[in-house]
Amino acid sequence: MGQNLALNVAEKGFPISVYNRSADKTDGCVNRAEKEGLSSKLRGYKDLKEFVESIEKPRHIIILVKAGAPVDATIEGLSQFLEPGDCIVDGGNEWYENTERRMKEVQEKGLLYLGMGVSGGEEGARNGPSMMPGGSEEAYKRIEDILKPVSAQTDTGACVTYVGKGGAGNFVKMVHNGIEYGDMQLISEAYDILKTVGGLTNEEMHAAFVEWNKAELESYLIEISSYILEKKDDQKDDNSFLVDKILDKTGMKGTGKWTVQQAAELSVAAPTIASSLDSRFLSGLKDERVAAEAVFKSKGLAPADSKGPAPGIDKKQLIDDVRKALYASKVTSYAQGMNLIRAKSNEQEWGLNLGEMARIWKGGCIIRAAFLDRIKQAYDKDANLPSLLVDGEFASELVDKEQAWRRVIVAAVNAGVSTPSMSSSLNYFDTYRRGRCPANLVQAQRDFFGSHTYERMDMEGWHHTLWSDMNSADSITTSGYTN
Repeated sequence: MGQNLALNVAEKGFPISVYNRSADKTDGCVNRAEKEGLSSKLRGYKDLKEFVESIEKPRHIIILVKAGAPVDATIEGLSQFLEPGDCIVDGGNEWYENTERRMKEVQEKGLLYLGMGVSGGEEGARNGPSMMPGGSEEAYKRIEDILKPVSAQTDTGACVTYVGKGGAGNFVKMVHNGIEYGDMQLISEAYDILKTVGGLTNEEMHAAFVEWNKAELESYLIEISSYILEKKDDQKDDNSFLVDKILDKTGMKGTGKWTVQQAAELSVAAPTIASSLDSRFLSGLKDERVAAEAVFKSKGLAPADSKGPAPGIDKKQLIDDVRKALYASKVTSYAQGMNLIRAKSNEQEWGLNLGEMARIWKGGCIIRAAFLDRIKQAYDKDANLPSLLVDGEFASELVDKEQAWRRVIVAAVNAGVSTPSMSSSLNYFDTYRRGRCPANLVQAQRDFFGSHTYERMDMEGWHHTLWSDMNSADSITTSGYTN
């Protein structure tokens, strides 16, 4: 990504110096610049001091290295040669508190600091990513004229904005990645339902995804999924599909886990994202899953398998229902992510603009999607909107798709196909739209065994009840336990 972002900057007409501790990588970048006709703008250096001194003052240095200790080591090395007024921009996926710590540390040396989330992968870095800089507003203003043309361009402008102070940029990028986890899991579940419940071939699923990408599901992830489904295995001359041969184990780099941890810390429900993380954990248990399949097969319970449409399934109807269920689940997932961003913004007093976050995700990034325009419009109409689910337009769409959503989940359950994120989305929706839920019983249980008290609907204040003789101090030894 670092090499591609450097070439992007050079292509936009800005002079740029590059350095990597591995000299061959520096050479690789310089060679690419020559091939792409950018050698007049891009210069490579193999000595850190020479690299720093080659940059016009006040210097602005973007680093893209692995999060954690490597970032600290890079900053320490650069700091030997930087001067007051220079700026460091960390473009990696970093924990927001690390960014805030580094800001304070370099500030003591007279340096400015930005923590800037960059989304779009290698392709985005080269052709225009979505960028989420946070930290020093002065530093952002200095490089705004560079970041804007380098970022992805949409009908509403460049996909970059000053997110907010402190670690706001890193936090927003983290949640972006959490939404990405949920989105990818939801799409994989839609694929599984079409394949296993509907018995669709790869060609049929490819056609369905192509059609979906022309309507409300239009997005980068739907588009690339359509390409994946039609890709033949180049290493085999048997007309087989590559996706069917990829091992069913999903990797991760930590941002999804951070998102779920923060949701728990802030008491924000994010079940779609959390279940997508659990699904990645379960996918890693490949050997255990294979062994478990054999155990239950021996007891007469075969796993879900794609052997043609399940009894009573109409392929055309299922494709339409899955489309609606996927869209409704995606809306619910984005709502959870936006609620998490707002909760952290309120806690840290960042003053984040949720509509602007949706706008800069419209291009360049992995979760770019057509409906982000409408998410922006929803928050532009009401910056204090408690949830996307109660925006008038989205609420109407959810009502319209609700029965299809349920039919898909029921069909999957009956076929033994797990839909953790799609089901979590529906459960979130069903809970959120109920004025009364069964939490009253849970609170009564807490009062029974822990004397935690409870509130009443018909009286003011907090109350405690001696529920039965079991509730006495002599018979309940867990009366001080907190759950």
